[in-house]
Amino acid sequence: MSGILETWRASLAWLLREYETRRGRFATFIPRLFLFFVLLNASCYWLGILGAYPEKLAGDDAMHYVWLQIPVGVLGAVFDTASFFVTVVIVRRALRSRGIVEYVGHLSLDAVIAVLATLWVLLVFSVSGWILSVLEAQPELLSARNAEYESRLAEAIRNPRGEWRNIYFGVVMGVSASLPTLVHLGLFARAVVRRLLAPARA
Repeated sequence: MSGILETWRASLAWLLREYETRRGRFATFIPRLFLFFVLLNASCYWLGILGAYPEKLAGDDAMHYVWLQIPVGVLGAVFDTASFFVTVVIVRRALRSRGIVEYVGHLSLDAVIAVLATLWVLLVFSVSGWILSVLEAQPELLSARNAEYESRLAEAIRNPRGEWRNIYFGVVMGVSASLPTLVHLGLFARAVVRRLLAPARA
């Protein structure tokens, strides 16, 4: 197991060096990163809509869902950009750690970010829908929208098969915020495969 973790650590250290080498100046990097996350969130939004609720784009409210991508993309990017830099700090601290437990403990903080991302997605859609309701001259209470999305989440937990569309949409929208966790899992899986194939190569 120690060999796998060392391989994992080496891959993570290489990835951090690549980021620091290619990042450039913060003044230009942050806007580019933010724009990337805006486009990623908007893409996930459309993937979610087309996969779960394509009928919404054929109804009278089609333009509502077209405009909704803008606040969803921007507000989603706010969280993703902030969590990106938090993840970089976590990775640096993990690489400076000496023990395996401390190393894994630092990287496990990404699981906390993933949970916060789920809550943020709910907030993003509540606020985005509320903003559009005001712009469309049909204002709603933000608290009412929050209650609606909380109800959907609770129903998805109680009846996942019947609420598969909401679950699918939520998972797709959580992809951008889960990127750090997915990267860590990918590097860990890569380390496991490399260690397992090492005897065969020898």
